[in-house]
Amino acid sequence: MSPDHVRKLDRLDPLAGKRDLFVLPEGLIYLDGNSLGALPVAAQQRAAEIVAQQWGQDLVKSWNTHAWIDLPVKVGEKIAPMLGAAVGQVICCDSISVNLFKLLAAALQMQTDRHVILSQEDNFPADLYIAEGLGRISASGTLELKLVEDNGIEEAMDESVAVLMLTHVNYKSGKIHDMRRLTQLAHDKGILVVWDLAHSAGAVPLALDDCHVDFAVGCGYKYLNGGPGSPAFIYAAKRHQDRIRQPLSGWMGHAAPFAFDTQYLAAQGMRQFLCGTPPILSMGVLDAALDVFEGLDMQVLRDKSRQLGELFLEQAADTGCLAEFELVSPTDSTQRGSQLALGHPRAFAICQALIDRGVIADFRAPDVLRLGFAPLYLRYRDIARSVEILADVMAGKIYQEEKYSKRQKVT
Repeated sequence: MSPDHVRKLDRLDPLAGKRDLFVLPEGLIYLDGNSLGALPVAAQQRAAEIVAQQWGQDLVKSWNTHAWIDLPVKVGEKIAPMLGAAVGQVICCDSISVNLFKLLAAALQMQTDRHVILSQEDNFPADLYIAEGLGRISASGTLELKLVEDNGIEEAMDESVAVLMLTHVNYKSGKIHDMRRLTQLAHDKGILVVWDLAHSAGAVPLALDDCHVDFAVGCGYKYLNGGPGSPAFIYAAKRHQDRIRQPLSGWMGHAAPFAFDTQYLAAQGMRQFLCGTPPILSMGVLDAALDVFEGLDMQVLRDKSRQLGELFLEQAADTGCLAEFELVSPTDSTQRGSQLALGHPRAFAICQALIDRGVIADFRAPDVLRLGFAPLYLRYRDIARSVEILADVMAGKIYQEEKYSKRQKVT
């Protein structure tokens, strides 16, 4: 693709104006929004406001005057349209791991005659850890976590399975599951489904209600740009909410927390999923960050993310550097999320060499270079330039320098 055509793509980009809503370091190409989203200007301003005015001046009054107490519901309702969820089914709280524990425990209580959680072998490890931990403390001692390969999920669904736990977009390969089909197949067998939307929310159009999804979790710090450690969210279909009994019966999940009743009475609806005091600093920042999606058609965002990925592959193939990698992601852009995964024995060192040259990507063990395409702030010329830099790194075997093989705690 010629430089003129790349420039034309940028001129015609309907999302071009969104880039101005973010704080982006000069001269840096950020291809890691699937790990930590960039900083929205509004989020930066909100953080300063919360610290200086709300906390600094209004102090404890802010629970009422600035409606801190209602932030979990407010933020949840901002996220809901991106999930294809009607009002009253999404709340913001805790982390994905904690929320997954709540949902798995609640779902298992709804399936007392079944004792298997079914998932896939390459699901995100943290999700599997939570299921394993739940098994260790289960009263009956019969809870089993059954792991199968991607192509074995449908066959493994039988009457012993209580819950199917899947990540919609695979964290490593970027492959997208057919949510509608798998949810329906699970329901045909009496199985409840919990979807992890960590790499979906804010990146691909979702239709949880239309797909009759039971439960879902997702995080706020990737494509939602809520900042490091940003709170996560829970989706629970309205049809299940009266039957749910989540195990973390904390103060904020009480029907009347400030009555200080010694007996626990769960709140109605989504508030029952709350546990401890909301993290107001980070939740307030996420609330502001979500404003960049206001009025945005998720399909427009999805179309651009696919085009960015295709441009990267075309340009890399033209330089010849793609031949050194295995494409781990699906070749069909409709079958992958907003990322590419390239396999290479020296993927870690290649990633470090790119970072050293101003292209921020990330590495996933054992051998995957992962490139995320956040269309709100990435330009087509950023992709073309990143390929040029990758081609230089590969042609000169720059990644073989010893300094690029030294690993830190976070890779």
